[in-house]
Amino acid sequence: MDRASSMLFGGIHFDRKRFASDIERFKEKEAEQDIQIETESQPIESAGIENGRKKKRKAKTFEAVESFSVFKASEPVHIVEVDFSKQKKEVEKQIEQAALLRKKHGIHISGHNVPAPLQSFEELSFRYGCKPFLLRNLSELGFKEPTPIQRQAIPILLSGRECFACAPTGSGKTLAFLCPILMKIKPGSGDGIKAVVMCPTRELAAQTTRECKKLTKGRKFYVKLMTKELARTGDFKKMPCTILVSTPLRLDFAMRKRKLDLTRVEYLVLDESDKLFELGFVEQIDSVVKACSNPSIIRSLFSATLPDSVEELARSIMHDAVRVIVGRKNSASELIKQKLIFAGSEEGKLLALRQSFAQSLNPPVLVFVQSKERAKELYKELAFDDIKADVIHADLSQEQRENAVDNFRAGKTWVLIATDVISRGMDFKGVNCVMNYDFPESAAAYIHRIGRSGRAGRHGEAITLYTEEDKPFLRNIANVMVASGCEVPSWILSLPKLRRKKHRPQRDSISTAPDDNEE
Repeated sequence: MDRASSMLFGGIHFDRKRFASDIERFKEKEAEQDIQIETESQPIESAGIENGRKKKRKAKTFEAVESFSVFKASEPVHIVEVDFSKQKKEVEKQIEQAALLRKKHGIHISGHNVPAPLQSFEELSFRYGCKPFLLRNLSELGFKEPTPIQRQAIPILLSGRECFACAPTGSGKTLAFLCPILMKIKPGSGDGIKAVVMCPTRELAAQTTRECKKLTKGRKFYVKLMTKELARTGDFKKMPCTILVSTPLRLDFAMRKRKLDLTRVEYLVLDESDKLFELGFVEQIDSVVKACSNPSIIRSLFSATLPDSVEELARSIMHDAVRVIVGRKNSASELIKQKLIFAGSEEGKLLALRQSFAQSLNPPVLVFVQSKERAKELYKELAFDDIKADVIHADLSQEQRENAVDNFRAGKTWVLIATDVISRGMDFKGVNCVMNYDFPESAAAYIHRIGRSGRAGRHGEAITLYTEEDKPFLRNIANVMVASGCEVPSWILSLPKLRRKKHRPQRDSISTAPDDNEE
């Protein structure tokens, strides 16, 4: 203070004795200002002030600052906790809704982080950005609500996951794998083949191609069916092809002889996969899988029957796959009324067939026999009756087989006699009855045969004739019937079950015409 005074009054004589009282008053005010500044800048613990009034003022200042800091620090923490809990509850709610929807439609899944099933086709639009043309085509084709397999398989494939699925015949498996392909692949692309669908028979491949073209109406997708001529002479480097549908043998032939390039394939579908993996197709399937070398490829397997051996093969070629089972595994549709009729002998079977047609012929009717020779014989027998019948088997040309199928679909043919060549995947809308004239060779063959009726929500009927030599194999078929809700005599269920044995016995001739060599 002395230094400050000397600077203030430098060059002037000041009588300190005369103004001593005034100087003391100034010193007291400066001291108070210094104390106040020091108090505000120090924590309350370090403020050594004895004046009670000033301590009270310091306490007020500290409380104001403390309440302000605590409020600022705690507010954002509180908001984060509330948001997190709401998000967690929302996720749990979605998982619960998905589980309830699966239970309602009999969908069983195996795998982690499986996408929620669809509630409607409209959900494809806001969940996955489905183009309007596909929703419009689905509506025009009469698809109002997705079937159980479509509800679950479509989201799985759209999310980039691989899957192998088992669902009853007529449940819409074709649409389940075609929709994701058409949503993910750009139309009009000339950059090689993007999707391959393999089918066990030419008829099923042709049907899949037709269904795919219906769904692509209004967009320039290049959908090709691998015909015999195309496999032999096709120039696949110049020919635009986005989606290719083929049987394994023809596809393998085109790869070897025409140098078909499958390195850009993004989707590989094995339809009726259990039949494709049977002996005779394994080598071709293996070569196709190796040729589809795109690292981001999505593989899927679909069938109405999925044996354990096929599951093991599926897991060996697929990565992080989801298993989808609709209803009970390897079971028939509950919409099919199933019957077992004892005919005794071959003569009894022909008599039972004629009696059934005479009493209640409700066309269209499919009749399955064991071989092409027996198909020809039965066709000749029915030719004498007043029944519009036709036959389809492997000895016919491609054109003859297509005409037989088309006439049956158009209603020109009432009864179509067939071998197992059309037992898988063929969609005959409106088939009222399937008759197993010859006992099926296995439970899987039985499921696929009778699955030609009871499709797309319609009711159907299946009649199976059996003889004395068929009795040991009754239990295999009876188990399928029981699983579908049909009644079976208790004595049949008590029979021993024959595992992994196929039933293709040598049967007597169907023909009742006399032998020309007999005198």
